[in-house]
Amino acid sequence: MTSGLHPAEMIVIAARPSMGKTALAMNIAEHVAIQEKLPVGVFSLEMSSQQLVQRLLCSRARVNLQKVRDGFLGERDFPSLTAAASKLAEAKIFIDDSASLTILELRAKARRLKAQQDVQLIIVDYLQLLRSTSRRAQDNRQLEISEISAGLKGLAKELKIPVVVVAQLNRQPEARSGGKPRLSDLRESGSIEQDADLVGLLVRPEIYEEDEEARAEKAGEAELIIAKQRNGPVGEISLTFLKEFTRFEDRARNVTEPEEAF
Repeated sequence: MTSGLHPAEMIVIAARPSMGKTALAMNIAEHVAIQEKLPVGVFSLEMSSQQLVQRLLCSRARVNLQKVRDGFLGERDFPSLTAAASKLAEAKIFIDDSASLTILELRAKARRLKAQQDVQLIIVDYLQLLRSTSRRAQDNRQLEISEISAGLKGLAKELKIPVVVVAQLNRQPEARSGGKPRLSDLRESGSIEQDADLVGLLVRPEIYEEDEEARAEKAGEAELIIAKQRNGPVGEISLTFLKEFTRFEDRARNVTEPEEAF
């Protein structure tokens, strides 16, 4: 539906907490770095690089993340983990887990990554954790988010590469049946909607089901709603979320690389 990631575009993946925003973004990073063999830069303002690498490893190996964290691995897990580790060691994924970055600091780091490693994709997780250096914006959260959003779009244009930005939605989806999000739910600023070339709203309906049986029926179902696409159609992509591996797959096409939906 989206025909791939395009140079100079800002792609936003937005959702409420615990929907899998980071998982989807890292699935994309994995695909670009391993399948496409292109360098990727990841700015993780929330999770540590160790946590992200652990997620990447388990997702690639299809090994239960919780088992790895708890140290309860079986013998059959080791061959797949070893193979996944070998692939990831070859991949050029550069993770910066500096906390509380300003948009100017992030742009400077991204320029350096582009110059030194020729990264072909930047991922930012997540937008609302960035800060502005403008004193005027610091007193107005909406203005601050607007400046950050414009800065990320400017970065994509300057480096001529796609920038995937993870963003939080406000609480409005929780008041709707099925928790279905809308563009207007982008937290704190409509400028994100304006700056983005593509906005994907991620939702897992099972989270909003109160009935246990209904929740079980929807287990693993996810929808990526393409709510805006500057140069293409809008619509929905049906995904499967493998929670134990923190991995998304394309449900409709029955493939193992979710980012090909892009």
